Amino acid sequence: MPTEQLDATFSALADPTRRSILARLSRGEATVTELAAPFDMSMPAVSKHLKVLERAGLISRGRDAQWRPCRLEPAPLRDVADWLAEYRQLWEQRFDRLETYLRDVQGQEHKGAEET
Repeated sequence: MPTEQLDATFSALADPTRRSILARLSRGEATVTELAAPFDMSMPAVSKHLKVLERAGLISRGRDAQWRPCRLEPAPLRDVADWLAEYRQLWEQRFDRLETYLRDVQGQEHKGAEET
């Protein structure tokens, strides 16, 4: 995944309003008015959030007469999940080694206690 795309995705996801918008779109298409309803902000402010999401490739906007539905585009989220999976594997390996080490230490302590 290109660094610029990953940066744009994380930047877009950094804002709780944009994450809420994505959560709503995960249930299906919605108009800007529908997306703006739960927020106490102006329509231009909501539009700015949508532009950030659109530039990051997280949403797309269609046109159906006067209706401009927004829809979730999952590919950038999949890319983030793939990127994170690499780190998850790294941390799981480290935790496995830590668990082995702790068992060894506990075993040595238990053995030492039996000898005294």
